[in-house]
Amino acid sequence: MEIERILDEIDMLKPVSPMASKAMAMLYNPDSTMREIVDVIKYDQSMTANLLKICNSSFFGPIQRISSVRQAVAYMGTEKVASLIVMGHSASNFAAAQSGYDLEEGELWRYSVSSALIAQDIAEKKHIKNTPHLFTSALLKDIGKVVLNAHVKDALGRIITHVQDDGLSFIEAEKKVVGIDHAELGAKIAERWNFSPEMRDIIRYHHDPKSAGTDDVSVDVVYLADTICMMIGIGVGSDGLAYRYYQDIVDRLRITENDFQNIIVDFRVKLTSVEELIDLSGGNN
Repeated sequence: MEIERILDEIDMLKPVSPMASKAMAMLYNPDSTMREIVDVIKYDQSMTANLLKICNSSFFGPIQRISSVRQAVAYMGTEKVASLIVMGHSASNFAAAQSGYDLEEGELWRYSVSSALIAQDIAEKKHIKNTPHLFTSALLKDIGKVVLNAHVKDALGRIITHVQDDGLSFIEAEKKVVGIDHAELGAKIAERWNFSPEMRDIIRYHHDPKSAGTDDVSVDVVYLADTICMMIGIGVGSDGLAYRYYQDIVDRLRITENDFQNIIVDFRVKLTSVEELIDLSGGNN
């Protein structure tokens, strides 16, 4: 079956390393001590180098140069360090052009990092707590596109026809033609990589938060971050303008028109440092 062949292709991805997975688990565990976390990270030279490089970027703007894992954890906090470790291990999967989605080399990575940063900003502005999985989920939400790219490329004409003639969203048409959509496939990848159920749900429902059946607003936040990215022209490929907009999800988050403007303005102000962050993380693999 076509779907079985697609699922077999998951193995071509570079998974999060065992050491990074261990570090993430500890960082997301409130009972872990800073010493335990530092001891796991500091013995992985690549992880340490990537982490320090990103922490010292202009986006985070440390007052003085961060030169050790202990300093990084103390300055950034455990949740951000966990997010940066995943970012440092993920770029290679997203770097190539995704011609099926009309995204040039590096565009999917730029889109993924931007979406994760905007999701984090929304959570901070709306005082949404207890969401350590939010950044990572937003960062990896489109991992299914990497595997599905070739299949979508071959079927793009039929997918676009369903969007234009039948009023389907891109993801609905994608599933109708290919048999599985990139969000569902992304959730299966997250399951294979032993990500938490919360992270799998965010990835699966990031285009359709109303179907999530959960009170976790993280799904809504990542959906909104994705929407804002497309509004400002980031990640707008062959599918970018063919998704549904849910005003009730925006209302649920109590996002006002002023909030929208502030999120977009803040991101644009930081754009130069964001691009540096994307370049640094993208060059780590």
